[in-house]
Amino acid sequence: MWSADEIARLCYDRFSELPKRGKPELGREWTLLAAVVKVSETQSLDLPEQKKSEKEVVSLGTGTKCIGRSAMSPRGDVLNDSHAEVIARRGFVRYLMEELRAAVVGEGSRVFCPGDERGKWRLLDGISFLFFTSHTPCGDASIIPMIDSQSQPCPPIGMEEGTDRPNEVPGVTDGDGTLKRRVEGEEGGACKRPRPDTEEEGERKEEEARSASEASAEGRCSPAKCSTADPDVPSAGGLEEQARDIRRTGAKCVPGAPGDPRLAGRDYHSVGVLRVKPGRGEPTRSLSCSDKMARWAVLGCQGALLSHYLQGAICFSAVVTGKCPYSLPAMQRALTSRCAQVTGLPAGYELPPPQLLQSGLEFAHSHAQTERSHQQGQGRVSPCGAAISWCAVTDQPLDVTANGYKQGVTRKALGTEKSRSSICKTELFRCFQNLLAVTADSQLPQSLRGRELKTYWDYKQAAQTYQQAWLQLRMQAFPLWLRSPRNLLLFH
Repeated sequence: MWSADEIARLCYDRFSELPKRGKPELGREWTLLAAVVKVSETQSLDLPEQKKSEKEVVSLGTGTKCIGRSAMSPRGDVLNDSHAEVIARRGFVRYLMEELRAAVVGEGSRVFCPGDERGKWRLLDGISFLFFTSHTPCGDASIIPMIDSQSQPCPPIGMEEGTDRPNEVPGVTDGDGTLKRRVEGEEGGACKRPRPDTEEEGERKEEEARSASEASAEGRCSPAKCSTADPDVPSAGGLEEQARDIRRTGAKCVPGAPGDPRLAGRDYHSVGVLRVKPGRGEPTRSLSCSDKMARWAVLGCQGALLSHYLQGAICFSAVVTGKCPYSLPAMQRALTSRCAQVTGLPAGYELPPPQLLQSGLEFAHSHAQTERSHQQGQGRVSPCGAAISWCAVTDQPLDVTANGYKQGVTRKALGTEKSRSSICKTELFRCFQNLLAVTADSQLPQSLRGRELKTYWDYKQAAQTYQQAWLQLRMQAFPLWLRSPRNLLLFH
């Protein structure tokens, strides 16, 4: 078996072994970490009644950024969402594709064996995957109670006398002692920022305010002792009852969803609704990590393309969170409860929800740790602009990006193959096409036989079982899910 601390340590150690490129500057930049861990269970030879488990990180990601709608590419060559959880999951898809290719060509896979249907594959007995994240996912899972015993990013909010506006919160600073923002000035619109003198100055202030809001709102700036295993911390239900306020999330409700009331304290946010991540001064189409992880818990993390080859969904057996402000009821609400009543799912998609655990180990490059190690003269503490992807594949396992492209790419090279991340849509589609090329016609899955499929969109829609499950999930749990415009998915 394994413990939450063991998983956290394994992921932190894997990150520390990576080269320096793309990592945050110590004491000045912070980032977030997520990873996928493969667990292999075998019978112990010494004690046949017990199982021995081996653990291996197979995908790892860091990142905090998203691109705006106008930067999205119809060629599928830009990473729209570079939050750590999304980067780790995309690297995992790349890893699964390589393992499937090895199985198909007869080289032997460490993950897959033939399924019951021709052309289908399933996980080997004893193989499972779990997900690790160094922080609570942005969005609904981060709307958690704050209590007086916790270290809070800001005091509970009161109301200005005679108005319906929250009071200004004093003492929220940017690390050098200066006032950083009024509470929720960016996200809630409770107060207006003065018009900047220049467009460049405006973009800088927009990014500073967004980073501050996300850092404190998602619980990334507080070293609160909130492990549910800590005897000094009240039970989850007790936390909810004692809370006078909740942590804010920078992700905004999707159009058509019940908006945030923005009232005092616990009544500021609506809970259980889909949310969109903020971009750099521009709206994005990226759903929050809470929403995406809830979707993975039902449809699997393999995506539509790989579902052609798989007997069922590949879902994470557990989600382990590092040391950070944390609420088990909020995690359950965000990741599992919203989809618990979905019915009519096809065979292979009716899987149990993941186990939710928290480690007491904090990521060395978290916002809180970076604030502690920050020294005078280093400049403002800010999120790292790079995103790192590493996965256990043979060819170029490490990939570092910034603003959706490979880090360091020249403006002249944008739009060319040199600028692409190995986990962008078009590169993952290329890996899938390579898998098709080595699959004998007699071993093609039924969903791919005798069909004229050309584009990325065509192949996704042809995954009938996956699309059936996705339809049920949308109809019953997420009717307002923002879907990518078709014109962005017609590349081939």
